[in-house]
Amino acid sequence: MLKKMNGVKYWALIGAALLLSACANSNTNTGALDNAPAEPVAAEPQEPVVAEPTESVTTEPMMEDPATQESLDMAADNALVYFGYDRYDLSAEGRAGLQAQAAWLVAHADVKVTVEGHCDERGTREYNLALGDRRANAVKNYLVALGVDPSRIHTVSYGKERPAVTGTGESVWSKNRRGYTRVN
Repeated sequence: MLKKMNGVKYWALIGAALLLSACANSNTNTGALDNAPAEPVAAEPQEPVVAEPTESVTTEPMMEDPATQESLDMAADNALVYFGYDRYDLSAEGRAGLQAQAAWLVAHADVKVTVEGHCDERGTREYNLALGDRRANAVKNYLVALGVDPSRIHTVSYGKERPAVTGTGESVWSKNRRGYTRVN
């Protein structure tokens, strides 16, 4: 029992010594114990260290063009290609938009896209899915012909299932017959 008591006293004495030594090593006087005002420690003036560059460095402001859907839409006028009724061939306007898309895709070589094929509400579901697939592939093939890696382009057909505009009539249907390039 006496040995156990001495062991506890030993560790208490070690702990107290460590605590006092930590307080004694403090460089600042807070005045908390003796209510004396803290005395500033005078530091010797030192000369600032200035590193001289070994090479001249020029910086130019970088204009970041993030690889986002908004960036593609701005570059390619909404990334849309419109088709005629029951058609999947590209018009001159469609080819011009795809040339802008291809330039953007070449500049953003790490971006993958999905080309969506859409149709108007006329025709059966199966027929419109097949037509949407042909439209999406027409867009993909033209982008590939312009130098875009085909492994970066996925195609999907939504047929008439996702109209851009609801309603009937040629003005509505013409907006739903489209190919849309979406950034993944």
